[in-house]
Amino acid sequence: MRIALIQMVSSHSVELSLDAAARLLTEVDDKAVDAIFLPENFAALGSDDPYQIGLRERDDSGPIRSFLREAARRAGCWIFAGTMPIANRPDGLPTAPGKVRAASLVFDQHGNEVSRYDKMHMFDVDVADKHGAYRESNSFEHGTDLNLVDSPCGRVGLSVCYDIRFSELYLCLFKQGAELFAIPSAFTEPTGEAHFELLMRARAVESFAYSVAACQGGVHDTGRRTY
Repeated sequence: MRIALIQMVSSHSVELSLDAAARLLTEVDDKAVDAIFLPENFAALGSDDPYQIGLRERDDSGPIRSFLREAARRAGCWIFAGTMPIANRPDGLPTAPGKVRAASLVFDQHGNEVSRYDKMHMFDVDVADKHGAYRESNSFEHGTDLNLVDSPCGRVGLSVCYDIRFSELYLCLFKQGAELFAIPSAFTEPTGEAHFELLMRARAVESFAYSVAACQGGVHDTGRRTY
């Protein structure tokens, strides 16, 4: 298998972030890869109101989902689409008022949406950086279900960023046949420097699997720094 990982420094603006993603996607030699991986929050990082973004993405006509569908068709390969806010659950029921799910969508080479995983573990921590404290659960509702997808890269267990600290999740995915873990991330700069590579290696070694993480990495227009 051959894969491409796209690292981004996404904006709080969906329009600016999608423009950046489109430019980066054109740099991928899609004829040479089976799948492209995007980072967590690729379409917007640091938005003041992720719920309004998520309301527009409740069906496949939303601007971000439409972008991904067309990108997969143009590239002719699978896209593991990091995360995006969606204001309903996989069963179609609405999320809690004012909250969204951090949904990780997968598209095949024809632009079909073939899988969805909702981030289970919310990033509610204090960090020694300029931001100081992160309370993801203020805006996001946690997911409840594991998800694996059969792809050209093998059987992929889906996860997101902070999930990486919970080894039991990956052992469960491994027991269900995962050969590769997708871990799109937006780690903070201090926690990333301290732990990210170590955790990536640990999840791979303990489960006899590959770990793949497309990341945010840089200084964002909100002032946030990612690793």
